[in-house]
Amino acid sequence: MAQNFDAFVVFAEMRTGSNLLEANLNLFEGISCLGEAFNPHFIGYPNSTEILGIDRATRDADPLALLGRIRGAEGLAGFRYFHDHDPRILEPLLDDPRIAKIVLTRNPVDSYVSWKIAQKTDQWKLTNVSRRKDAKATFDTADFEAHLEALQGFQVRLLNGLQKRGQTAFYVAYEDVQDLDVMNGLARWLGCATPLESFDHNLKRQNPAPISDKVENFEEMEQALARLDRFDLSRTPNFEPRRGAAVPGYVASGAAPLLYMPIKGGPEDAVCDWLAALGGELKRDFNQKGLRQWLRRNAGHRRFTVLRHPLARAHHVFCHRILAKGPQAFGRIRRVLVNRHDLPLPESWPDASYDLATHRRAFAGFLEFLRANLAGQTNLRIDPNWASQSGLLQGMGDLCLPDLVLREEEMAEGLARLAAQVGVSAPAVPSAAADAPFALSEIYDAELEALARAAYPRDYLMLGFGDWR
Repeated sequence: MAQNFDAFVVFAEMRTGSNLLEANLNLFEGISCLGEAFNPHFIGYPNSTEILGIDRATRDADPLALLGRIRGAEGLAGFRYFHDHDPRILEPLLDDPRIAKIVLTRNPVDSYVSWKIAQKTDQWKLTNVSRRKDAKATFDTADFEAHLEALQGFQVRLLNGLQKRGQTAFYVAYEDVQDLDVMNGLARWLGCATPLESFDHNLKRQNPAPISDKVENFEEMEQALARLDRFDLSRTPNFEPRRGAAVPGYVASGAAPLLYMPIKGGPEDAVCDWLAALGGELKRDFNQKGLRQWLRRNAGHRRFTVLRHPLARAHHVFCHRILAKGPQAFGRIRRVLVNRHDLPLPESWPDASYDLATHRRAFAGFLEFLRANLAGQTNLRIDPNWASQSGLLQGMGDLCLPDLVLREEEMAEGLARLAAQVGVSAPAVPSAAADAPFALSEIYDAELEALARAAYPRDYLMLGFGDWR
């Protein structure tokens, strides 16, 4: 057979028809599927002791050794991989374009019911219909939702992983496994030129009855499924680019094992002043290597960040980065906001004619800009100063998450408690500098709150913020 690939993997789950797909693949000349090669509880099959001369202990110690043996096997060899199999092998599988990816899917309700029946009967394969064991599944809503979340999460991970690597997979549905033309097409994609005339094995479908006949509490299941948001209608869309950890902005105390992981637009100056008051010289300008060294040297360290209410944060950024002029201001973005978004910002600053009503109108326009910008509807960058705090927190997790997330209004109590945990006396927390020329409290109303919610729906939802006042 032509060597389009060096090996293949079938990404599947329990009760998706993977046994039948494997049996079909093994009928093709030059193709061999070797079972669940990286199942943590056995190797290949429940009663097997090795695959291609590698036993389970050797595989567990070095999974890449077994993958290499499969790649070098005669013909084209592969295996089945489920979401709970050895996670160490997943990235090497996705990274290698010479390993063909086959993705087998099935209606998750069908696979769940089949799984529950198999658990009751302890019959996972059927070769003789006369020996079929009969049972009904009991539907459990919480159990099914956990099952569904695991399946969908793994499928999204596969899809995104292949997209980022510029690869694609051969997708097979449960119903396709018994379609001779589809199986011949799959074999041809793998490099086998000789099609099958028929399926010649004795595996049978175990539970061909309608699902209503296979579930003892079918009406309860119908009601539970009706409550599920099948099309994810309640999802809050997120069009922000994924961000890495902003390590150069991290600040470590010189007197205690405390690391501040700032979120731009928050009370950065106040927290850094508090860290400085602990004593010693603050350490800044980390890179990832330097950060790891600091973490190793400071056993028992605590990492923390401070959130600010989305509306207050947007107002702070507007005053300091957009309205005012100076080295920290965003002059080019300011011009775009004036020329294209009609914000009534004065040409020079300070400007005595800029009054409270103008400030409110300009800030409302800035919030409307933020909604469009964060939705990917402008040609301006999504700056970290106004990117969503939930997105910035997610980016921190690529390296290390803070183990304490405080809100600005609870800073005094939270930082005092944090200092006590690492054995140092806590100084008073300085007050954050007031916004100028006007405070948010002077212009706040329900309309501004609504505009902030429209710009930052994920922060309000995921971080639990209520109205600013």
